[in-house]
Amino acid sequence: MRKSTLLMAGISFALAGCATMYSAVELDKMAKEAVEKSFAAKGIAKKERINQDAINLACTNAELTKTPLSGEATRKLEAAEYQAIKYPADGKFLGDWKAGEKLAQDGRGSTYSDSASVPNGGNCYNCHQISKEEISHGTLGPSLYNFGKLRGNSEAVVKYTWGKIYNAKAFNACTNMPRFGHQGILTENQMKDLMALLLDPASPVNK
Repeated sequence: MRKSTLLMAGISFALAGCATMYSAVELDKMAKEAVEKSFAAKGIAKKERINQDAINLACTNAELTKTPLSGEATRKLEAAEYQAIKYPADGKFLGDWKAGEKLAQDGRGSTYSDSASVPNGGNCYNCHQISKEEISHGTLGPSLYNFGKLRGNSEAVVKYTWGKIYNAKAFNACTNMPRFGHQGILTENQMKDLMALLLDPASPVNK
């Protein structure tokens, strides 16, 4: 979804050079038509991926028009996302931190060449520092090192952490963090393993 958003933005800016010839409505229509023609369904990558839901569309429009979302609009969008969070059916939030570490390092999945039968990776290190042992990590997101050690494992912290992994947009409308649970990127058990990686005292995250 992020890629299609960036492509839309690029096309819109390219077309903006013709602003004296086309209205804003016409430019928007042309950009959408260009994106529609550029994407084709292949493997597990379906064309529906280019369709933005309400919150993605609002954030895209805010970015393109350089007009930040109002506080009221942000609250409404986040509230709707928060209501969609689904907590574990069995009431258990933590899985195996060792499996969570492997998942955090795995960036494969969700592309046209991947099989739907193979679980996706979390790709967490692409955006976050998680443990001192990892020599390479991204900086797009905040460091998660000592996440549980600093925050504890109260019910509020556990539910908040689950919510962030499940649907980060419930807490930050225009965040770049994937909605792992909301969009079915990770399974419930995979999310439990990531939870353990972040909150289990035995995890390298909390050493």
